[in-house]
Amino acid sequence: MFPVKTALKLPVFFYGKIKFSNLSGKVIIDGSVKRAMIGFGQKFEFPTTSKGTAELALMGTLRFKSNAHIGLDCTILIARDAYCEFGFMGCLGSNVKLICSKKIIIGDWCGIGYNSQVIDTNSHPMKNTITGEVYPMSAPIELGAYNAISNTVSIMAGTKTPDNCVITSHSLCNKDYRSLGENILIGGIPAKLIKNNFARDWESEKEMLKKNKRVI
Repeated sequence: MFPVKTALKLPVFFYGKIKFSNLSGKVIIDGSVKRAMIGFGQKFEFPTTSKGTAELALMGTLRFKSNAHIGLDCTILIARDAYCEFGFMGCLGSNVKLICSKKIIIGDWCGIGYNSQVIDTNSHPMKNTITGEVYPMSAPIELGAYNAISNTVSIMAGTKTPDNCVITSHSLCNKDYRSLGENILIGGIPAKLIKNNFARDWESEKEMLKKNKRVI
């Protein structure tokens, strides 16, 4: 899927079993291409055992701005004509489901916790039974830089987050939160502002994260 010069550098490493159900789409890597800069099926968190359910269906465009890391048993579907982008050190934890029907942007250093889902479509047409109004089936998702998204979070169509946003476990996000400003903690069903002046201390963890996620 790469030009020969890029392919020979082996920029993508696959760890363990993965089903390639469709590879008719396109993969783009911006900037300098390095060996193993993108990992799929990496064992960077506990548990390190795999169920062997990882799957990639790529009919649209998948773009990496630089290094990116995908954990165990992740399932990714990028529909035809859809666009998905991972920023530098963008990360999916284990058992994350990502379904991109139109557009999903994952910012630099944005980490999505295990057992979460990122889905930009409700998959079925919905309508108002009184007025007959048909609701949009999908809406873009844009996750800001330095987002710390905890485990078992549902990121649904139309979600947009500011930079330096923390999302609590078991939350449902489904709207634009950028007007709340940066350095915020949100959570709940649906997610709401919980605390201001709250952020993950990324600087204290960066070197450890680079080491654990095998940045080369």
